[in-house]
Amino acid sequence: MESRFRFRTLAALSAALTFVLILLGVYTAAAGAGLTCEARWPLCDGAVFGLFPANWGSFIEWFHRLVAMVTGFVILGTTVAAFRRGRSRRVKGALAAATVILPAQIVLGALTVTEYEWLILTAHFVTATTIFTGVVLAALWSVDSAVDADRVRQATTVAVLVLPVVLAFTPRLFVIYSAGVQVGYYAAALTAYAALVAATVWARRVPGLGRIRPATLGGASLLFGLLVVGRQVYGETGQLLTVAATLLAFALAGAAAWVTRRRSARDRPRGVPGGD
Repeated sequence: MESRFRFRTLAALSAALTFVLILLGVYTAAAGAGLTCEARWPLCDGAVFGLFPANWGSFIEWFHRLVAMVTGFVILGTTVAAFRRGRSRRVKGALAAATVILPAQIVLGALTVTEYEWLILTAHFVTATTIFTGVVLAALWSVDSAVDADRVRQATTVAVLVLPVVLAFTPRLFVIYSAGVQVGYYAAALTAYAALVAATVWARRVPGLGRIRPATLGGASLLFGLLVVGRQVYGETGQLLTVAATLLAFALAGAAAWVTRRRSARDRPRGVPGGD
């Protein structure tokens, strides 16, 4: 039991660190910290992990690299622990996929400094979101034996509550898309995405809730796409498509939340009537 708890903690740590790393990467790019390197990689301006940085941008760039290194080793350690401790095939597969993608993410991260082109940026966010998906799935599958209708309801409720924030922070629509707003957008979108992935994974464990999986999976897929294009520059048509995708994800999450709420209420024990 203690070994299982430790692995669950390690898997949750991998997911949390990846979440933070993505947000830090968004801020690094939005703040233009990578420009400090002047297309030089890996030495950049000569500072190492932010020690004696030439400026604030240099510190951000190197701190991002430090967190990326720590996160990579934690994911690798979690993968090794999964194989050594005989975790389920699904958990091992998700972590192995995330670990295999890590080298590609490092290369793409370097290219965003030396090249910084639309295709490279898109690929960088695809791999980042895929790695996040892998570690989140591993964390979810490590605890899915204890899920019930209430747990699924909580996951769908989180998505419903957070998606309006995603809509409000839609790139260049309602607010100026500053570095802080971009971090807020990705924090909300990643939270909603993880919640819908959790609902999709856990719903199959609860009898009668498997029917919500197309809705939660559809909402998660839409958010995956929004996370990939969230920092792209596009015109009015792109903004309308982004708003439509966010509203559709909200509608799907809302429908799933309504079904799970009804099921959760039905499963709750009713009070015992009085004797008088």
